[in-house]
Amino acid sequence: MNLPLASVPPASTEVPDVVRRLAAGAALEPVWLNGIGGLTFRTDDGRYIKWGPHDVEATMRDEAERMRWARHWIPAPEVLDQGADADHEWLVTAALPGHSAVDARWRDTPEVAVRAVGTALRAMHEALPVDECPWTWDPASRIANARERGVTVPADLHTPPPTDRLVVCHGDACMPNTLLDDEGRPLAHVDLAVLGVADRWADIAVASMSTGWNFGPGWDDVLIEAYGVAPDRERLKYYRRLWNET
Repeated sequence: MNLPLASVPPASTEVPDVVRRLAAGAALEPVWLNGIGGLTFRTDDGRYIKWGPHDVEATMRDEAERMRWARHWIPAPEVLDQGADADHEWLVTAALPGHSAVDARWRDTPEVAVRAVGTALRAMHEALPVDECPWTWDPASRIANARERGVTVPADLHTPPPTDRLVVCHGDACMPNTLLDDEGRPLAHVDLAVLGVADRWADIAVASMSTGWNFGPGWDDVLIEAYGVAPDRERLKYYRRLWNET
């Protein structure tokens, strides 16, 4: 996924009309701008409103459906509303009392956040039932999705390493998508639009790789240690390439 890195948008960000309607008079604060121009706003009455262009890779309907399913076993935001028009889609969720693992409060203590994300990812993999999950996120399905979007995936990626352990993967286990409490302990997972069954290294590879995007080099193996396994260099290399190519 070679998209621009997500970021915190300026306070002067223009609020889309549909977001104002969904806010229903609540004050809005822009908190996230993703790589395809989607925006997330926090309201002053305890909600998050996510809005953006239709994403051919994963829709907000997908996200709402998966979040409702996952909440049976793990902490995740409650879905309050979801919809779409011809050009955009939106998702409204209840706010949780936590902070993203890349919040500025962890800037001087990145190890706290990195270890918490590794621990949270392992807990998620242990909690979600593979046999009851209706979605997949294995290499074949990801390559097929990429093909539908006009992306050509190198031939050598069509043969993944043997599966280590099947789990229900987050699907976008980058650092910002784990929420922590004020003490830096795992609180919940967000952005579950492509959650599905796959080898656990598909998630571990991306989560550990994302530590460099947010905190600089040297933290990837710390996250893997916190997850509770030794680094598997072959699987890390494969699943990181698959992420970047699809």
